[in-house]
Amino acid sequence: MLIRAGMAGLAAALGICACTAAGAANAAVAQGRTTSASRAAPDPSAAIFSAARSAAGADVSAAGGQLVTVTAASYGATQAELTAYQQVGGQWRRVFGPWIGWIGRNGMAPPGAKREGDGRTPSGTFGFGFFFGVDPDPGVHFPYRGVHTFDVWDDDPSSPLYNEWVDDRYADPGAYPEPMDVSAYDYGAVIGYNTARTPGLGSAIFLHVNVGVPTAGCVSLPTGELLEILRWLNPAASPRIAMGVGPPAVAGG
Repeated sequence: MLIRAGMAGLAAALGICACTAAGAANAAVAQGRTTSASRAAPDPSAAIFSAARSAAGADVSAAGGQLVTVTAASYGATQAELTAYQQVGGQWRRVFGPWIGWIGRNGMAPPGAKREGDGRTPSGTFGFGFFFGVDPDPGVHFPYRGVHTFDVWDDDPSSPLYNEWVDDRYADPGAYPEPMDVSAYDYGAVIGYNTARTPGLGSAIFLHVNVGVPTAGCVSLPTGELLEILRWLNPAASPRIAMGVGPPAVAGG
């Protein structure tokens, strides 16, 4: 069993995802919190970063009624601007953000370039899977899975359970599985990256709690902001998350 504190050194030694290296208490990240709920904003689809648009399936027009954008200033940046939009009457209205979140410790991967263990956040537009957390369901619309000490994520490209949640009491999660019982995963959402589970293209891409350091490829926010997003996202609205490099999706608004 891995303890939930002081894991940064252990994670580095074992090659465990840095998303789980949740040693210190959550650190406040500089935030551009200028949001007013449902503030009018231009349709972001015309201004969404070109990197995400060029990725397979990254057309933001495919988004349903909810869209989250994660925009980094460069491929090497380890922080990005996160903004959430609701479609109302055929137009996008900003609901949350822009907020500053952490992304991969090695930045954002160009479209199609994400690989297992590279420490980069994938570019592209993706759906959401189930939500999860060490803490109880905070009142979300998505299915919520509680985390236990025996829950891990299979990060081994050679494993038949690659890029899946595994109960290690009953199944073999491969080499160096990622523990889920850590403070970074007090609350989280599975981002639907590599749902085909193609070996080596990357695994365990989540939206989760910020612990004050870059991630191994996930996107993280302070707990309060994360909970606002998680409670707002609704599977009935077919929400999507678009991640890439470029100027902010919406200037002003």
